[in-house]
Amino acid sequence: MTPDLPFIFSPGSLVAPGVDWLNTHLHPLFAGISMVVEAVLTAVQYVLTALPAGALIAFVAALAWALASWRISLLAVGTLGFCWVMGLWTASLQTIALVLVAVAISVAIAFPLGILAAREKRLERALRPVLDVMQTVPPWVYLIPAVIFFSLGPVPALIATVVYGVPPMLRLTTLALNQVPKPLLELGDALGATRGTILRKIELPSAKPTLLVGLNQCILLSLAMVVLAGLVGAGGLGAEVTRGLARMELGVGLRAGLSIVAVALLLDRLSRAALDRPARRAR
Repeated sequence: MTPDLPFIFSPGSLVAPGVDWLNTHLHPLFAGISMVVEAVLTAVQYVLTALPAGALIAFVAALAWALASWRISLLAVGTLGFCWVMGLWTASLQTIALVLVAVAISVAIAFPLGILAAREKRLERALRPVLDVMQTVPPWVYLIPAVIFFSLGPVPALIATVVYGVPPMLRLTTLALNQVPKPLLELGDALGATRGTILRKIELPSAKPTLLVGLNQCILLSLAMVVLAGLVGAGGLGAEVTRGLARMELGVGLRAGLSIVAVALLLDRLSRAALDRPARRAR
């Protein structure tokens, strides 16, 4: 038999004092972040719930028709109608609000960082191991520090979702800009265009397909994290999945799972349609 080791190294013994120090000295900062995040989430949820279910479905369908086509409009009616019929309308709107805010913050962080990483190779090399770790760590692990600093509720769920959604958008933004053909960039330089003009007129249009993939991945991973966030009291469809799992109720879990698929389809198609609209107008 192997004798018990007299000492086992635990990383937690090194991390715990730092966490205690942060909670003690930066509690006002964490409280302020919580207030801001809760205010934003409450405002988005209020906007979504201001209209009755039927009116909101009609509005989203009209928006989808204006941005894309009648097929996307029918998809919007079908997906939102499914969530309504399943009796998960309020939970679906809570999930949509959480995902919209999380994706907006993730893109706001990842997009400029991806542009800088494409410009500065040293920054790209420095970010690569960080992104590797962020994408390798199991997603539910992000909930642990978020709950420690922000307690239970939607705030740690949103923060963990943002942390989980940033890496794919950042990686694909950098990849998209690195794949822009060099002759196009040289042409812009030859014409005397500034770096901002080259970015807007040459790089971003050329990189749009890959950027759309990054946005798609960000949305889908955020939805996946929202489900796990139901474990920490985030509400929404994640809470319904958690309830179905805890009570072994197949019907509840299946309804919530299919509603999450419907929400994912809706957000993905609408985001693609909104970003593709300038290209369709130019044809």
